[in-house]
Formats: sequence, structure tokens, C-alpha cells
Amino acid sequence: MHHMVARIILPALVFLSLAMPAHGQDREAPYWATIRASELNMRVGPSADYKIDWVYRRAGLPVKVVRLMEGWRLIEDPDGIRGWVVARLLSPERGAVVIGDGVTEMRASPARDAAIKWRVEPGVVGALGDCEDGWCEFLIGNRGGYVVQSRLWGVGEP
Repeated sequence: MHHMVARIILPALVFLSLAMPAHGQDREAPYWATIRASELNMRVGPSADYKIDWVYRRAGLPVKVVRLMEGWRLIEDPDGIRGWVVARLLSPERGAVVIGDGVTEMRASPARDAAIKWRVEPGVVGALGDCEDGWCEFLIGNRGGYVVQSRLWGVGEP
């Protein structure tokens, strides 16, 4: 009798889990994510048994998730480096990093003649808002404004 109950319950649980909407970290690759942890080990393979290739100490750094394997994600960073990280240490929050040569302006509105609020150096990481007409909303701590989209990595289609 006990076994029969187990057989009836199990398929129902499987069905319920399939019917649930996919969690942010379980969507199809490629997709953008950001580093959630203050320290994140990148490994050469999808397991803690693989050697650590790189250690990130940049919470909020945008990464491109290119493959999924159980609790692991193959990511690509802004420098094009790829490796495996623990999925739960990534966030679905969108972020961007300033790229290119020299400082870029963060403006009060999405226009070349808008007031300059801040000057931002390459390598600065921030939260990404909406992008439209070649401009992106960009927030660094409590400082926000608009940056030319071409100066940000982590925008557009992954």
C-alpha cells in the first residue's frame, strides 16, 4: 500500500514542478547576469573538483551566461574569458561595465547636448536601466544618468 501512494504522489510533484514558471537562473542561454557574490571562483569545469582558474572580486560585474549544467553556469566576462561558476552566485539583475578608451560622460538625459552629470572611467560597473536610441540608463551607487550605449558592455542581445 505504501509503495502505491508513493507512485501516485511522485508524478504529481513532477507535473507541478514543470508547470511552474522558470526561475530567472534557469532560462535559456545565452542571457545576461551579474555577479552576486563579493568573491566568485571561476573554474575550468562545472564542478568544485575542477581547479580555480580565476577569482572575481567585483559584485555587480556583468557576465554573459553561455551554457547551463546543473548548478553551474559557463560564463563569459567583459574580457572574453570563459569559465564555470556556481549558478547561485549570479544574479538575474542587469548590469553593465564602461568600456572603450578614456572617460565617457554620464548625462542628465539621453542626448549629446544634455548636461554632463559625471565623467565615468572604463572599468566602472553599474546597474543597467532601459536602453533606447543608442543611450542607456546607468546607475552607479546613487549616481544615475545616461551613457552612450556603445561605451557599455552588457547591453543588447547577449
